[in-house]
Amino acid sequence: MDALLAELMLWGAAQGYHWFSLGAAPFSGIENRQLAPIWNRIGGFVYEHGEHFYNFGGLRAFKEKFDPEWSPIYLATPGGLATPQILNEINVLISGGFRRLMK
Repeated sequence: MDALLAELMLWGAAQGYHWFSLGAAPFSGIENRQLAPIWNRIGGFVYEHGEHFYNFGGLRAFKEKFDPEWSPIYLATPGGLATPQILNEINVLISGGFRRLMK
């Protein structure tokens, strides 16, 4: 995979592209401290303890090899209990459906 991505980056540079997106590293960089908002603490907890469901740390480590320029991604929600439902729907969408998410 490293060689494939490196070749894609080299090809893109030769074609005049200046950026290559490796996508997001879900939940990484979220502050999990006592005084952080509840959703930050939940996100930090998922990143630290959710390896059984998704390799959050491994994905971040893989992308770090390419020395990316990390930028935050924000999600605006109505708040309350709508937030976990919206996060679940995004997760299902990204993973290719509910069945694939459960694998």
